[in-house]
Amino acid sequence: MAAISNLDVRNEFPADSTSELRQLTHFIAGRYTPGQARDFGKVFNPATGSHVANVAFASGKEVEEAVRTACLALPDWADTTPLRRARVLFRFKELLERDAKEIAEIISREHGKTVVDARAALQRGIEVVEFACGIPHLLKGEITEDVGRGIDSWSVRQPLGVCVGITPFNFPAMVPMWMFPVAIACGNTFVLKPSEKVPSAALRLAELLTEAGLPNGVFNVVLGGQDAVEALLKHPYVAAVSFVGSTAVAEHIYATAAAHGKRVQALGGAKNHAVVMPDANMDTTIDALVEAAYGAAGERCMATSVVVAVDNVADALIQRLAKRVRAIRLGPGSDPETEMGPLITQEHLARVRGYVDAGVKEGARLIVDGRDVKPQGRDDGFYMGGCLFDRVSPDMRIYREEIFGPVLSVVRVHDLNSALNLINEHKFGNGATIFTQNGRVARTFTHRVHAGMVGTNISLPVPMAFHSFGGWKRSLFGDSHMYGPEGVRFYTRMKTVTNRWPEEKTGALP
Repeated sequence: MAAISNLDVRNEFPADSTSELRQLTHFIAGRYTPGQARDFGKVFNPATGSHVANVAFASGKEVEEAVRTACLALPDWADTTPLRRARVLFRFKELLERDAKEIAEIISREHGKTVVDARAALQRGIEVVEFACGIPHLLKGEITEDVGRGIDSWSVRQPLGVCVGITPFNFPAMVPMWMFPVAIACGNTFVLKPSEKVPSAALRLAELLTEAGLPNGVFNVVLGGQDAVEALLKHPYVAAVSFVGSTAVAEHIYATAAAHGKRVQALGGAKNHAVVMPDANMDTTIDALVEAAYGAAGERCMATSVVVAVDNVADALIQRLAKRVRAIRLGPGSDPETEMGPLITQEHLARVRGYVDAGVKEGARLIVDGRDVKPQGRDDGFYMGGCLFDRVSPDMRIYREEIFGPVLSVVRVHDLNSALNLINEHKFGNGATIFTQNGRVARTFTHRVHAGMVGTNISLPVPMAFHSFGGWKRSLFGDSHMYGPEGVRFYTRMKTVTNRWPEEKTGALP
């Protein structure tokens, strides 16, 4: 089947829509469907600030259609052998690699991150698809002979049913691919509700899954906002919900979906700390911190937002960080010279600026002020330069709350125990890393720190696809991390069979 070009989709929209705008709508049962939406969202190009597309918001009717379509596709897909499911995913992986440049450009246009960054994130999603291609092995159960005389017992893992993914704006392809490849490999069907700010990548993935041979209805995309989310959380035919986003929303997702009898994994906010010890290799540490704090304009759940400078390392660290932050090249994500693109929307830009204003008001020292920095010759777009704070204390908002922008705070402490106490007392426990050349210090840190993902001399301690991703404390609601072995367990349920055959005397048996 030839790929459908999502960029050419046109549907009927209200009279005030302009003909130049792309019109994006739902993908249900292997085709685009305009639905009967009365509400519409706007998609912007953050590099120019221009309105580039309209998004049809799903009503209850479209959500119902998507879930029922997934229900109808479920029996045949669940009965498809794991080997055949894996072959569809192998083909999907090939198509993702074929069209990687195109998908990265779609992401860059709607999110603002550089094409290089978008392509790297896409690769991490492809690695989850690679993992899911091993599903025939991953679904193997256990068997015990003779649990009693003539009685055998074994366990199998079987699909849950219709699964839902609700994903954020910052990784339009990667985060959905943390979810649906594992879910459909396990024999489930899937409904994806991507962020309404960046819908095109999800729709392109749906096209490629269809081209790969996935039966119609196994994977569906509904676009929209809170109304669509609420309808999915409460739908009686939805068995499981996966979510990545802010803590406030994650907590609501978890409480609502669980109250309606669904299995839930809801990943929330973060305040990732990087501890820098006096013996750290300063060159590699500075490189790692700049990439971790300012890559993708800080719009990453694994972004480093706090540096904990131990003992006497702070002054030299801040001096070198400041020089690098001031030199970051801002620009559109399509420009190969760009190191940091714009923020996602004008509203989010204002929010991040507000945090910087609050930090100054509360007494933190603003070493690098990027609030009014824009690329040369560009007054449009949602740009902001990198900001660097020193003398930040735990009572300040810029320390306590997730900013989700290019803002890095430095907190000074006397020793490793003080650093660990600082991190462990924070309400978030997503990721933490330490920079040191002392193995004993690194081991102490990794053992004692209260975070779900931990690194040593690593900028972003994101687990590979064959491990699992998730935080602690208010960074995760539910007890299951995402993708990897945890993902297989989340998207299946165990069945244990105990079997005995009655003894019958025949001439063929002793």
